[in-house]
Amino acid sequence: MSILSVRLLAQKYIRQATILANRRILGPAGQNSAPPPVIYGHTRSAHSSLYQMVKKRTLEARSKMQASKYPNNQACITSPAPSEYDADVTRGGETTSVPCPITSATYQLPPQCELPYKAGYADCKAVCSAKDVLKSSDCERLSSSKPVIDSCKAENPCEQFKRMREETSCNDDGGDGGDGKDEECECRMKDLRFKCMMGALAALVTGGLVSQLNRLRRWADSNVWWFEHPQLAWLISRLTDDTEAKKRAEKDDQKKRNLLAGLITSPPSSESLPKHVPYLIIGGGTAAFSAFRAIKSNDATAKVLMVSNEFRKPYMRPPLSKELWYTPNPNEDPIKDYRFKQWTGSERSLFFEPDEFFLAPEKLDGSDHGGISVAQGFAVKKVDANKRVVTLNDGYEIGYNTCLIATGCSPKNLPMFRDAPPSVREKIMVYRTPDDFDRLRRLAAQKRSITIVGNGFIGSELACSLAHYSKDHGGGKVYQVFQEEGNMSRVLPGYLSRWTMAKMQAQGVCVIPNAMVKNATRDESQLKVELNNGMTLLSDIVVVCVGCSANTDLAGPSSLEVDRSLGGFVVNAELEARTNLYVAGDASCFYDPLLGRRRVEHHDHSVVSGRLAGENMTGAKKPYTHQSMFWSDLGPEIGYEGIGLVDASLPTVGVFALPTKEAKRVDQLPESQEKGSVKVPTPQSDAPPVTCETDSENYGKGVIFYLKNGKVVGVLLWNLFNRIGLARTIINQNAKYEDLNELAKLFEIHA
Repeated sequence: MSILSVRLLAQKYIRQATILANRRILGPAGQNSAPPPVIYGHTRSAHSSLYQMVKKRTLEARSKMQASKYPNNQACITSPAPSEYDADVTRGGETTSVPCPITSATYQLPPQCELPYKAGYADCKAVCSAKDVLKSSDCERLSSSKPVIDSCKAENPCEQFKRMREETSCNDDGGDGGDGKDEECECRMKDLRFKCMMGALAALVTGGLVSQLNRLRRWADSNVWWFEHPQLAWLISRLTDDTEAKKRAEKDDQKKRNLLAGLITSPPSSESLPKHVPYLIIGGGTAAFSAFRAIKSNDATAKVLMVSNEFRKPYMRPPLSKELWYTPNPNEDPIKDYRFKQWTGSERSLFFEPDEFFLAPEKLDGSDHGGISVAQGFAVKKVDANKRVVTLNDGYEIGYNTCLIATGCSPKNLPMFRDAPPSVREKIMVYRTPDDFDRLRRLAAQKRSITIVGNGFIGSELACSLAHYSKDHGGGKVYQVFQEEGNMSRVLPGYLSRWTMAKMQAQGVCVIPNAMVKNATRDESQLKVELNNGMTLLSDIVVVCVGCSANTDLAGPSSLEVDRSLGGFVVNAELEARTNLYVAGDASCFYDPLLGRRRVEHHDHSVVSGRLAGENMTGAKKPYTHQSMFWSDLGPEIGYEGIGLVDASLPTVGVFALPTKEAKRVDQLPESQEKGSVKVPTPQSDAPPVTCETDSENYGKGVIFYLKNGKVVGVLLWNLFNRIGLARTIINQNAKYEDLNELAKLFEIHA
């Protein structure tokens, strides 16, 4: 053997020793045999400690290098517990037994010998011999190769994370795994591409579907019939645009409420209406329905067509500000028939008759027994009295024999509110219809703050009703603002008006007299109402109750006369404006033989004038001489009835007594049948009117006489009921009375 051969052999053994010193050699796992010994690179004890220190530092340096090179794997770098090494190592075909480095000369291995350091590399495969290690001289490559998890060991979570990460990744250079891995990666890529394509296709289909459904919703906004189909209604109700969701929800809610309450155009087209009817009524209120009853009483087979711009059948208006607020109703909102309890305890509906009472307009011509049909949602723009033809807004013409105009009146609004920006007008409303009642009741149920402008009948009644409703349901604040000194100041004397205002304040109404609205601005949720007295109110809704104006839009196109001061169509004593053309109700300006020309806006006047007009339409030709009455309720403690010319600007005489439990309210006020005169002495012409102090009196019940030229032209019964007939008799006598105290005794105010 040459020197060169010996040198090469020595280098080989040194190289093998170096490789074995830097790798952990694992024995077979899962065996129950005794733990094998540990092999060290050197067998001499003098060099053992130095070698172990150098090896430990080398491993720590390599661990730090690996951590800096692969920062994403730092979370999964573990320090495995010291493991056991194989006892036998094949070196050059020989098997050498190496004991643990201890001071004993025999170098006997103890039962267990732990490694004095912690390795920084992952475990290799379960069985790794020296020959397998020596097959590769590149230690760095071997150390960076993928580890093989021992199937006999419990899988480490970090090892599982690494393995799953490698399985889900595709290497472009092929890596280990050959063609099988390439095929698997290609399959995964195909699956990913397929999913992307399907997602893009679904997005396109969804976008097109949403576009078509939005077009369907826009079309549905102008139609209401689709609410009859629950599936279509469910689908359209969910096609909400985020930017217009609130407005669409309000529209849908309003359409639903209209459908439940019968607010639909009937018939759908004016082409279904008759071309000619014997009796035609323009309007759908109290006067119109009262006229129908009179026509039907005098003509059993009469065919009556009622054309109304409202979407409801005829109904009465007084309970909207009175009884409906005091009636607990468990029905859902809106109340379909608006049932309420009267003061006597009896229950009835707001509507005069149920829907079954009316004929469909298409069936009116073919009815042998006649009847009444209501064309809901149509308006008349012209009446040709000469040709006896009316023209609807869409141009459809209907001929008639006799016609009645009972268009009623519309609530007024203040100019500052009418000309305000849209954001402010959203918080402003008037009060006239069941729709207004529904809206205001929803706001009251939501505990909103409500401001009422006006101190008349509707304003004062509504303020008391809202205060009562708010007290029972824990609602918000109720304000009432007006520029007069007290409530009902145009009807009641000053002392009684101020006393009534104090009673309303005791009921929970925040009354602000001698003030008027100066300006109104809108913030995010409320309306800021500025008054001329310096006060500012924050309100969720403002209800304007400042009176009504007669609906006389037909006057110009129809060449009809309108009273310039009072408003309304001018009619004669028989309520006739032109030949076979009559006017009744709030829109009529008639001549009163006792009190002169008048226009009255009361329920009783609508009933009586409508009845008289209906009788005259059948040929009765009766004059209108009725003295209509009115009534009002301001909470549970105040109720009054009036008749004649009740005007606070006239001289008044009031006689009062303490209230008693026997004073009960009535709902159907009977008229007195007495026709005789009341004989009392005539009062002196210079008798001064009676005045009272509000602070020292309690106006429980009494009677107030309104005088004009020394004659009683009006009577107000304060918490007195069932005596309106007597008051009508006194006014009709048109006489002067000497002692009004004696006259007051006829009303039994002390009973």
